[in-house]
Amino acid sequence: MTSSHPSPHRPAAHQPPSTPSTEAPAPSLRAAAGTGYFPIAFIARFPFAMMVVGTLTLVVSARESIALGGLNSAVLGLGSALVGPLLGAAADRIGQRPVILASGILNSLALLTLAWVAFSPLPDLAVLAVGFVIGATSPQIGPFSRSRLVHLILTRLPAPRRAHSLNATMGYESAADETAFVFGPVVVGLLATTMTPAAPMIGAAVLTLVFVTAFALHPTARASAPTSEEPVQQAPARELRGLRVLVVVAGALGVGLFFGTVLTSLTSFLADTGHGDSAGLVYGVMGVGSTILALSIGLFPQRFTLAARWLVFSSLMLAAMIGFGFAGGLTGVVWAMAIAGIGIGPTIVTLYSLAAERSPQGRSATVMTMLGSATIVGQSGASALTGAVAERAGSQVAMWLPVGAAALVLLAAVVNALGRQRALRRAAQDVERDARRLRELPTEHL
Repeated sequence: MTSSHPSPHRPAAHQPPSTPSTEAPAPSLRAAAGTGYFPIAFIARFPFAMMVVGTLTLVVSARESIALGGLNSAVLGLGSALVGPLLGAAADRIGQRPVILASGILNSLALLTLAWVAFSPLPDLAVLAVGFVIGATSPQIGPFSRSRLVHLILTRLPAPRRAHSLNATMGYESAADETAFVFGPVVVGLLATTMTPAAPMIGAAVLTLVFVTAFALHPTARASAPTSEEPVQQAPARELRGLRVLVVVAGALGVGLFFGTVLTSLTSFLADTGHGDSAGLVYGVMGVGSTILALSIGLFPQRFTLAARWLVFSSLMLAAMIGFGFAGGLTGVVWAMAIAGIGIGPTIVTLYSLAAERSPQGRSATVMTMLGSATIVGQSGASALTGAVAERAGSQVAMWLPVGAAALVLLAAVVNALGRQRALRRAAQDVERDARRLRELPTEHL
């Protein structure tokens, strides 16, 4: 990722060297990316959002085992967590197009294979193996899209427009992800109930073949790819293990846990109270507020820093989930979902804005996929755990698990804020030390 002008949040010391561009600056990001890019990238993320719930629904229906379905979801998340960042690293090294094409084709085949294996006489281990492959080959559309758009902003837009465009773009991308994560399970439910339990997997495979392939072949993939004229310059891999990066990944893990615990416990609660058919609608209440706030993130003043936003909105998530745990009826649950939406949308935007700011040179796609993988492994693991708790201890107990997920997001925000304050103090001390040394120098040395 290259830039000749530091972003408003990225320290100048971490800026990669600028590279001359032979193309005239674009008037807007839409012009730089092309009008067709955004609908393609939006629809292409739905298969990823459908996988966890879709495989859970299929395996439970085919094998009549909630435990196996939950375990399969966890294995899927494990595959994404282990291989997703490697796909990002490969994209940083050789470009997104070959990586997305290969993963998309393999993922489509794996989805279709699971639709057959689940109903076959093969042992449960075969189901789990295919589930792992689905997670490992899942195309990382959201992270890759962010990486592409950040590259376009820093290389194709006029310098005065980059700061505002970066904030607005992270808001849009987070709103798109949120919409997919909220309504992906709804699509799964509609296909499974109106057709067959295998229909969501078949539908996800078709969407992957069509829209993920279109995303891979879009010209923006070529624009952000390394070339022979510009050899890849990457920061050492150890920078990916620094606290500045890992604390953001921890926040993304908490967001995934939040999605998984909320959806599963909400579904269990509504089924117990006779409102099972309204689970998708009630869950969608959270998506409405989240999308509106995420798209409005560009209106926040610059003095409302990213660290402060993370603290404020993750605190709102925690407060909403405490209310969710105490809610005894449908009205209280709906209010909790509405308040949670106000918190989760800006939190996701903030996490990816920090990821864009802190990505080591040449490793933008890697960092973005680390966040995406953390989210999916959190969602899948939490879905399995929450389902087991709801089955054994009841939905009222399961409804307190989202409190733990929101608390993890807030804890990561606190660690991030403390780290930022420590860095500011260290910088101030360095400035004072240098000033003191200058004052102590003999006059003739000045």
